[in-house]
Amino acid sequence: MSILKRIPWFSLALVLLSYSTLGWVISETKPPWFVWLIVVVAILLLLASLTTPWSKIAEYYSILFKSNIRSFGVTILAAFLFFVMLAWFRAFLDILLILSATILAKIDFQASGFKEALGFWLTSIFALSGLAAGALFHRFI
Repeated sequence: MSILKRIPWFSLALVLLSYSTLGWVISETKPPWFVWLIVVVAILLLLASLTTPWSKIAEYYSILFKSNIRSFGVTILAAFLFFVMLAWFRAFLDILLILSATILAKIDFQASGFKEALGFWLTSIFALSGLAAGALFHRFI
């Protein structure tokens, strides 16, 4: 089977659309250039964290919960994030949509038998293209 037929186009289209809405929303606020840089780095970190094997993630979590002070800090942070989720429910839903589309693309790449690096690069290309497309659509429409 050709590699073009194995690529999960539907999932990548959802990634493109969800990140284009993010680009549109960010573009509405007219942020400075460094905000765009922070968003791009955050997107790449999100995509990299989704392609990290679960054993590595378990190692990082075990570091967080080694002491009672760290566990307490993580609990306070989780409570604060829950408050933010309730206070800004609309933003939370947008973030949840982006995460869901990204996770769906990752699962489809795994099911198609692609290597993690190729899935990361294709997903990041579509995500960053969607971010740029949303910003450009907002600017020109």
